[in-house]
Amino acid sequence: MLLCVGGGIAAYKSCEVARLCGKAGAELRVALTPAAQRFVTALTFQALTGRAASTDLFDAQQELAAGHIALADWAEVAVVAPATADLLARLRAGSADDVVTATLLAVDPSRWLLAPAMNERMWGSPATVENVRVLRERGARLVGPATGEMAERSHTGPGRMSEPPEIVEAIAAALAPRDLAGVPVLVTAGPTREALDPVRFLSNPSSGRMGFALAEAARDRGAQVTLIAGPTEVAPPAGVRCVRIVSAQEMQEAIDDALDGARAVVMAAAVSDQRPAQAAPQKVKKKEGEEVLRLVRTPDILAGLGARYAAGARRPVLVGFAAETEKVEEHAREKLEKKNLDLIVANDVSARDTGFGSGTNRVVVLDRDGGRAELSGSKLAVAHAIWDRVRDRLR
Repeated sequence: MLLCVGGGIAAYKSCEVARLCGKAGAELRVALTPAAQRFVTALTFQALTGRAASTDLFDAQQELAAGHIALADWAEVAVVAPATADLLARLRAGSADDVVTATLLAVDPSRWLLAPAMNERMWGSPATVENVRVLRERGARLVGPATGEMAERSHTGPGRMSEPPEIVEAIAAALAPRDLAGVPVLVTAGPTREALDPVRFLSNPSSGRMGFALAEAARDRGAQVTLIAGPTEVAPPAGVRCVRIVSAQEMQEAIDDALDGARAVVMAAAVSDQRPAQAAPQKVKKKEGEEVLRLVRTPDILAGLGARYAAGARRPVLVGFAAETEKVEEHAREKLEKKNLDLIVANDVSARDTGFGSGTNRVVVLDRDGGRAELSGSKLAVAHAIWDRVRDRLR
């Protein structure tokens, strides 16, 4: 792997990224922008990696030893940490005025892993938002940024570079084998909304992050991904076919339209179990005294799929999710059996750092043969571990 270090205060974390990657057995080379060398030295990375770092595009000795094109040919993944606002802008524009940008220009963006790091105002600026959008569309992956305290202690918000262990997890995911190449898969994500009237609805706090991580991981492993997603503020991953829906009924219809040929169906969406018996055509006004809302059941999409494929020899691998607040495994096992699933992913959504909206997850995966596995880490890392189990069942 090639570690490209940008010029920001978070560059000190890149030393730990290099150390952890070396500890994990990676073959590592490092390139630094001129600005990066104001924060960390090439000698530090030489001590950590056992190789001289590339620092000067016009250094004849460095170009002879490992020229920037040779570095581009060699790298399986190019990690940019920190990816500063300036560096993101130059990568979007295709600049090649230092050893980092010249090398990255010769690397397919699908092999880039960017770890943004900047002040929260810079991260939220229209220019940076546009640069990130374009880089994603070209195939670049991002890890982070995290939300937290900035170098300017009076500032807090999104823009802080992810911690080194999380970046190393993302590197491992980027190097995942393409063991699902050509396999059609269907993933659902996010919440559904059931209208009470034109301005109110029943829903839940699902952010869609887990489902989007599953779609991203499947894409990176070569699968042909159809993603059916409810309303989310988080953008879905690039490179997948995304169908947007709102209600449970719309999700049912979208799944029916996309199901043909799918080898695996992973139902990570938090589908509403009930909807109002009748949605009011106009905004409902306040009334004196108590008000009663009559609810009816929405389609049980997962149970319907389990029944549909109960006796099928070529049934897809069916994966359900169980978001529980008590007796997590007991309730998940009941759901696994009742709905005729192959796997179920259960988690305690009331626990810290594992509930709705979190960037990490801690789950138990149960299978129909009695198997059990505990998984934890970033949602992308958990997603890859889930696909490992789906892949084994496909075989």
